[in-house]
Amino acid sequence: MSFSGLLQLVFSTVIFLLAATAAKQWGLAPSLGKILLTLALYSLGNLIMLRLIREFGMSVSFSLSAVIQLVSVNVVALVFFGERVNALQATGIMLAIAAVALITLGPYLQGRL
Repeated sequence: MSFSGLLQLVFSTVIFLLAATAAKQWGLAPSLGKILLTLALYSLGNLIMLRLIREFGMSVSFSLSAVIQLVSVNVVALVFFGERVNALQATGIMLAIAAVALITLGPYLQGRL
């Protein structure tokens, strides 16, 4: 992945984190402004993802974005919003991270085995 691709991935992750935070805020106290902000942020994040798909392909772009968002959204939910997950949910999150890692790294690792 090129440096510009990495920057786009980081930027889209930040945008999606802001969108998820806005969605949580809307869930706590719904308002038209919050839902419009949430929709605008998700739209911007998806426009950036379209550039990544064009440059790196759908499987790599969405896989990397999915695992990065999975980890970062959970960190925000746990640290900033005080949400909790039980042991079964935590196991599911870890398995999801492992699954996306295998999907993303699988083609590269297969060639080396």
